[in-house]
Amino acid sequence: MSEDGTAGQGSATAGLSELDTGPGRLRNRLDTVDLAASTPADEQPFAELGLKADEYARIKDILGRRPTTAELAMYSVMWSEHCSYKSSKVHLRQFGDLPPSEALLVGIGENAGVVDVGDGYAVTFKVESHNHPSYVEPYQGAATGVGGIVRDILTMGARPIAVMDSLRFGRADAPDTARVLPGVVAGVGGYGNCLGLPNIGGELLFDDCYAGNPLVNALCVGVMRHEDVRLAKAEGVGNKVILFGARTGGDGIGGVSVLASETFDAEGPAKRPAVQVGDPFTEKLLIEACLEIFAQDLVTGIQDLGGAGLSCATSELASAGTGGMHVDLDTVPLRDSTLTPAEILMSESQERMCAIVEPDKVEAFLAVCRKWDVRAAVIGEVTDGDRLTVDWHGERIVDVPPRTVAHEGPVYERPMARPADLDALQADDAARLPRPGTPAELQAHWLAVVSSPDGADKTWVTEQYDRYVRGNTVLAQPDDAGVVRIDEESNRGISLSLDGNGRYARLDPYAGAQLNLAEAYRNVAVSGAKPLAVTNCLNFGSPENPEVMWQFAEAVRGLADGCRELGLPVTGGNVSLYNQTGDVAINPTPVIGVLGVHDDVRTRIPTGWRTTGETVLLLGETRPEFGGSAWASVVHGHLGGKPPAVDLGAERALRNLLTALAGQGLVSSAHDLADGGLAQGLAESALRYGVGARLRLDGDAFTALFSESTARVVLTTSDPGGVKTTAAWAGVPVTELGTTGGEALAVEGLLELPLAELRAAWSATLPALFGGPEHSTPFTVPTGAVPTA
Repeated sequence: MSEDGTAGQGSATAGLSELDTGPGRLRNRLDTVDLAASTPADEQPFAELGLKADEYARIKDILGRRPTTAELAMYSVMWSEHCSYKSSKVHLRQFGDLPPSEALLVGIGENAGVVDVGDGYAVTFKVESHNHPSYVEPYQGAATGVGGIVRDILTMGARPIAVMDSLRFGRADAPDTARVLPGVVAGVGGYGNCLGLPNIGGELLFDDCYAGNPLVNALCVGVMRHEDVRLAKAEGVGNKVILFGARTGGDGIGGVSVLASETFDAEGPAKRPAVQVGDPFTEKLLIEACLEIFAQDLVTGIQDLGGAGLSCATSELASAGTGGMHVDLDTVPLRDSTLTPAEILMSESQERMCAIVEPDKVEAFLAVCRKWDVRAAVIGEVTDGDRLTVDWHGERIVDVPPRTVAHEGPVYERPMARPADLDALQADDAARLPRPGTPAELQAHWLAVVSSPDGADKTWVTEQYDRYVRGNTVLAQPDDAGVVRIDEESNRGISLSLDGNGRYARLDPYAGAQLNLAEAYRNVAVSGAKPLAVTNCLNFGSPENPEVMWQFAEAVRGLADGCRELGLPVTGGNVSLYNQTGDVAINPTPVIGVLGVHDDVRTRIPTGWRTTGETVLLLGETRPEFGGSAWASVVHGHLGGKPPAVDLGAERALRNLLTALAGQGLVSSAHDLADGGLAQGLAESALRYGVGARLRLDGDAFTALFSESTARVVLTTSDPGGVKTTAAWAGVPVTELGTTGGEALAVEGLLELPLAELRAAWSATLPALFGGPEHSTPFTVPTGAVPTA
């Protein structure tokens, strides 16, 4: 379960307190099932918990009475937008209609999807959001986002082996960006580094639309053998329910129903939250304990406690199983003894797992936990029938059908409307913007794009992440894709990329989703890997806005159609809605992750020019396409026109070519062209190792440099004839650009841009804004940030 939420002390906990101790007949009395049945008229603060009046009425119909306090807490979190997908589910069903894939072992519906990568290995990967918590408490919001996605991967039976992140903030020089960004980067790095997981790639981008609504999307990937795959279900009457990991505290109570499922107002979140607090050291112990538990075959089902906490774990395990479940809440280890039953059920305290264990294996399970100093307690058992029951101090406080909590929440077909300004926006063609008229202006525009916050050197960030821990990282940032070896004997490995362009999706959400898919697919292909599967994190504004809902539906349709054409399954993902301040929503931002497989990582293709005298080739066709481009945004502050044309057939042909070239060893480097076009690609390739080039740009040099046409790659080779022959076989156009060497990027007849000047502009931007000229880490872990487990 995703966990893009935190507690609303100003609403969720206040609502629960009113139920437990406030005015009315429930004062100072435990709200039991019997009491609920005998007091149907007692008022309950369902609205403060995020429920609509008709939803509350439906709960009463399901139960045949009013819910108890604890039941209301469970339904409120599990029927929230973030947990139930009630606005998005009708559209997400398209992913389930994609053609079957032989590689797909576990699809949508589990904690993460699983794919076959050959030689008996399976890989699980997923990306999720922790957006709103990261705005409120940047360090802990980002850190617990990493912790949550790592546990999702762990529950599938896999060892987590790497993480990635996709980060977006408001204007780079805005005061609030300076507050949020350093803490988010430190949280991502701090948690992942403590777990010993390499951070192998991602994004860092800026736009005014993300002011007040930063996007913090975290991906984790894990590896296992086919026979080690685990599922989240409670089966076997009499099997025990064991809660293990950290104690349960008051952090994150009701987060998914309050913060993650509500729009921010113009002055910040309407509900002041208590953000979940992470402890990566406890999580590391939890990982090792789980892997030993799996190795000894001690569980029949397992689930992490993320968004909605114990409410989620118990209801989802019971719902996915064949029976019911009973839990004794008195046995839950607590950090705060004053928590009410409802608060215990809603708490999103981190580093907790729930397992279903056969009675004769309980002692062995507990022994493993003791070995790793992981707290564990038997809190219930699987029962006959179809009810989830919970007792507190000997009194029954929950008696519900678990499917109605976990899987049968409300489903809405929200009104949709094409944005009223979209026609005018698309008609405002970026091709009509003033272009550089002289070589000096062309060079100035080139420097401006490369030194913009989006185009600038990201070393300030990546130096805070350990990219090579565990020793199997083959490629990492700034390479186009992260590559990790999963078998040290065969050198089998995987490749991952995470991409999303909100400008493209704003101009055309259908095409924008496909362009993001195409870029992630191309980045994986550029490494020499075969793309295999897709995950996604769909970040949008309020679903109650018909224009936002139209954007969402179009993006999902575009992604589903794109995956169908490329032959890729969608293994799962995350929807993050309500990324909106007042009436102003973020640009629709579908972030797409693509997983690829390397039969042998030793044949991977890196980025960056290392050697002089090699031929620089451009693969693909360049057209005058500037809508949503980095050039239009950076130089003119403009967003308009239509995004580049999507050609997934050309992307497939390019992938076939790159795979063949990698196998033949014909390519020394390759770099995909996306944001910033050829201008950005050439600069990054040259600056990687300080090798320049002498180039010739036939035709319009401006279009050649700044167009963002898709299905293009710039590469270097010592055998241009061999590359051209293979490209002709693949049906990919090839243009010879020049030769590597020298200390400048020289364009014949136009300009000569010294690498020293280019590097100075490219590397100064982010340190100047956030970290100073020494690239020093600008943030330290807050005092008291790590709780006692």
